[in-house]
Amino acid sequence: MDYIETERLILRHFTEKDVNALFTILNDKDVNVFLPMFPLKDIEEAKEYLLYIENYIRQKGFYYAICLKEDNIPIGCIHVSADDSHDLGYSISRNFWHKGICTEACRAVIDMLKQTDIPYITATHDVNNPRSGKVMQAIGMVYKYSYEELWQPKNILVTFRMYQLNFEGDENRVYRKYWNKYSTHFIEEIP
Repeated sequence: MDYIETERLILRHFTEKDVNALFTILNDKDVNVFLPMFPLKDIEEAKEYLLYIENYIRQKGFYYAICLKEDNIPIGCIHVSADDSHDLGYSISRNFWHKGICTEACRAVIDMLKQTDIPYITATHDVNNPRSGKVMQAIGMVYKYSYEELWQPKNILVTFRMYQLNFEGDENRVYRKYWNKYSTHFIEEIP
């Protein structure tokens, strides 16, 4: 589970050698708009983020660098949290947007997760980032509901759409934590 190959990609753990690539990905303001963090300011912050990733994995989460096979240099990242949401998240360098790379990486991670005891994954996207929702749809996730959250640390009000993919076959199973936590929640018609 430390290494996954697809047709075009290698998904692997980040190493100290990847600090410059990680900085390039996470300091880009355009990439960062929909991430729950501010852009990295310098290489020192990228080194600190590598420690965050190591801790994330120690806590039983999955966190991979997305690399092209041709050079094995990180161009993005993909992760699944260890908490009860099993939240799937991903980001990719701007130069690689709209090439199906996130979809390919997500499908590979889902195939790997089906070999574990994780019963489902969830993922959320800002309504202002519909392309992320298209990735969720493309990998078979199903829209369940929307909710408003005062999103931290950026302190902005965001409407999120929550998607879910159940692995054990119970299509009626819905992760309701966000629905229950946030008073403004609703179901939209998603095209």
